[in-house]
Amino acid sequence: MALLSTIRGATWGRIVTRHFSHAARRGERPGGEELSRLLLDDLVPTSRLELLFGLSPCLLALRAARRSVARLLLQAGKAGLQGERAELLRMAEARDIPVLRPRRQKLDAMCRYQVHQGVCMEVSPLRPRPWSEAGEASPGDDPQQLWLVLEGIQDPRNFGAVLRSAHFLGVDKIITSRRNSCPLTPVVSKASAGAMEVMDVFSTDDLTGFLQTKAQQGWLVAGTVGCSRAEDPQSSEIPITSCLEFLWDRPTLLVLGNEGSGLSQEVQASCQLLLTILPRRQLPPGLESLNVSVAAGILLHSICSQWKGFPTEGERRQLLQDLQEPSARSERLSVAQHPGLSSGSEKERQNES
Repeated sequence: MALLSTIRGATWGRIVTRHFSHAARRGERPGGEELSRLLLDDLVPTSRLELLFGLSPCLLALRAARRSVARLLLQAGKAGLQGERAELLRMAEARDIPVLRPRRQKLDAMCRYQVHQGVCMEVSPLRPRPWSEAGEASPGDDPQQLWLVLEGIQDPRNFGAVLRSAHFLGVDKIITSRRNSCPLTPVVSKASAGAMEVMDVFSTDDLTGFLQTKAQQGWLVAGTVGCSRAEDPQSSEIPITSCLEFLWDRPTLLVLGNEGSGLSQEVQASCQLLLTILPRRQLPPGLESLNVSVAAGILLHSICSQWKGFPTEGERRQLLQDLQEPSARSERLSVAQHPGLSSGSEKERQNES
């Protein structure tokens, strides 16, 4: 059965490749209506591969070239491909990746009815790299280095949203605990809008030991705690400060804990400081904390806004003005660039979140 599936996959690869070659010679757009009429009898994902879905995850995965790609699946029935979908098709052609055009119902079933935007790819999995491969970074190299450390984040959508915020705000590295943490799945990639495809994510079996080692090297280890836990006996021995009062004057590890239980006692005891987000009103029981991905965005912004390269108030006003004036934006594109700004088409990403 496996051999038959392999033969079918190879046959489709030859059929699709020949179709694109003939279409190019005739001056036609590859992947047009002809290809959508081909009978697709085998769209079962190949073993040891996973199905990546969504426009941005697939496009960024192809650009990053960190995964092996078996097939690109583009939804049939659309009149031509434009913008980033056309770019996907061109990149697949250039790398001799077979392109199939299943109907939406087939893609829906393959993706288990996730929002795929008509784009899927069969790819090799991504794995976190050992933290020993992160490279040594001396505190003297740059006093404003920021690494995000995640202990036991289990919800893939939370994980993806945290990665998206971290990438947008310029976090240097991501370190996760190997135990009880969500793997780098297609759902994580989709929730991150593809940021997972371009970020280096590292992991460690000994998170406490990692934090203690970095503290000995001169890094500040800043944990996080909800406002309701500020009176906890364990945390009372560690200074607690509002994220708005935190001064980022040396390389910092920001440590976020599990969605439900927060930081473990061992990890919290390795922190030199605990940051918290203070509410603006008295909160009833059960609402004293924020979703971890929301908290991550607030904490990272409060820290990264102190970054020496972060846009000043005047630069931010100019950026907002540029967004409202397309002609001015094209003339000032090189001014005050920020890691979170993208030149991609926002219109094609409307359905990502």
